[in-house]
Amino acid sequence: MALKFKQHDNTFLIEGSINSNTVKQFKNHLEFLMLYTKALIINLDTVESIDLNGTKVLKELYLKSLTINKKFSIIGQGSKDILNDFENINVV
Repeated sequence: MALKFKQHDNTFLIEGSINSNTVKQFKNHLEFLMLYTKALIINLDTVESIDLNGTKVLKELYLKSLTINKKFSIIGQGSKDILNDFENINVV
């Protein structure tokens, strides 16, 4: 099943599962949004599941946001588990 992205103000709600079948669409869409928004806030409330591929993309985009000085936030249920996974990122 393809992912759905819905915009509400400055927040983008993602619906579906983020896995090896959808991760390319996920990454491409978020990279586009990162380029054309002042801040990227994604809500994971309606994400059914996210695998290691999806988590890896979120880490990559987070690091990219730091290099281009762009606000990048992850909110919603399950975001705490993802943020715990981010604790091992070294920022220089």
